Amino acid sequence: MNTRTIAPPPGPTTGPDQDRAPYAEALQAHANRSWVRLNVPGHSADTAGFAPLASLLGPEALRLDFPPLLDGIDLGTSAPLHEALDLAADAWGARRTWFLTNGASQGNQIASLVAPALGRTLVVQRSVHSSVIDGLVLSGLDAAFVQPSVDAEQGIAHGVTAEDLAAALAMHPDAAAAYVVTPSYFGAVADVRALADVAHAAGVPLIVDEAWGSHFGFHPDLPAGALSQGADLVTSSTHKLAGSLTQSAMLHLGHGPFADRLEPLVERAFRLVQSTSASALLMASLDVARSHLVRRREAVGASVEAADRVRQVIRRLGRYQIVSDGFGRFPDIVAADPLRIAIDTRSGGISGHEARRLLSRDHQIMVEVATDSAIVAVVGAGAAPDTDRFIEALHCLPTPLTGPGPDTAARLRLPAPGPARLTAREAFLRPALVVPASEAVGMVSADTLAAYPPGIPNVLPGEVVTAEVVDFLQRTAAAPSGHVRGAVDAEVSRFRVVAP
Repeated sequence: MNTRTIAPPPGPTTGPDQDRAPYAEALQAHANRSWVRLNVPGHSADTAGFAPLASLLGPEALRLDFPPLLDGIDLGTSAPLHEALDLAADAWGARRTWFLTNGASQGNQIASLVAPALGRTLVVQRSVHSSVIDGLVLSGLDAAFVQPSVDAEQGIAHGVTAEDLAAALAMHPDAAAAYVVTPSYFGAVADVRALADVAHAAGVPLIVDEAWGSHFGFHPDLPAGALSQGADLVTSSTHKLAGSLTQSAMLHLGHGPFADRLEPLVERAFRLVQSTSASALLMASLDVARSHLVRRREAVGASVEAADRVRQVIRRLGRYQIVSDGFGRFPDIVAADPLRIAIDTRSGGISGHEARRLLSRDHQIMVEVATDSAIVAVVGAGAAPDTDRFIEALHCLPTPLTGPGPDTAARLRLPAPGPARLTAREAFLRPALVVPASEAVGMVSADTLAAYPPGIPNVLPGEVVTAEVVDFLQRTAAAPSGHVRGAVDAEVSRFRVVAP
């Protein structure tokens, strides 16, 4: 399998304007003026009166924390904010870009709210982020799920093939759109070009949750971005690997055949879920991150080299395995994100959850996520972490598992979802009751429950709760770093179900 895609430039990113961050620069200039601030936010940039906040964040953060709708910054068609949005659209090759201050989850909700104007059924990858399911609750759309490929040994889901998407679309002539996720949490990249061709042949747009691929296309050693492969609407979690502040993201509209129809719909849906107090700090960080990503491609290349070196050393030492080395077994995977380092820790005699706990407690090393079988480390595009320290700490971990080989019997495996009985919105709005987990088996869930991160739902509102799902979620919650998003209690001892 070829795990490297030589990507064309995602847009006109080499012009001199890309060196600028017009919104961030205008915000800085505004903060440098001598203001008497008798408006919100309530700290009024008073670093003496709000000394604890200033000490926590630094005085500059308070000075830059302005409300929206300021003349000369974000009001007017030629305002610096609009210039920043245009530069972002150019950088990612979009027809139009929106800045999001509630993360990629906001983008997924916008996309779900747009879809009912296009049809009645969203054909959606079953392993989408829980925010897409939240969008289904908001929109009331029916959903037809396309099952992803699953690595049973690792207990992780990858992507969907064009053939499976085509089959699902053929069964639903009322489809509004096709909705897929790429790359996966473990860095598996789907064939977006083939998926877009299938969706367009069926007369629907392709929506891509590219939350983990905001850096794609900005270096020849990175996979191509979804927009350049024909996607129509793309959610980009810019803070994840492209370097903006946590909770900042972008939504990109492509140049494809659905752009004229989608643009006014997206703009209206954006207004529905946009905060009227959008953070200037978050938006400025998006502006700066874009300029940084475009201008410092050599630093991105160095990050790729650093991640490659980690994988090479781990292979040579032999204790652990690299998860992406097995991607060639899955027909939906055409590339791997080189900035994602997914390590099979069970092959090295320790669970992923325990490895993550000990790396944090004993070595002050944070990794992105742990599953029962693996950990995932990420290298930000342009970051230069101490990879030697990580490799050394990883190989200092104890081997608490006993026996001649990995304890495969104890591995957590992804449960198959139960059958759907109601739409997500119907289940969410109907009368519900909370019952013990044992009594919930066979009943219809009223909640979205997801092992988190990555936040891929294991049970959806409207799906039947199965004994397999209950066992998986309870074992996940009991793990050292386990958490189940949406659970009634931390132990997942009770479930909220639709009243009979």
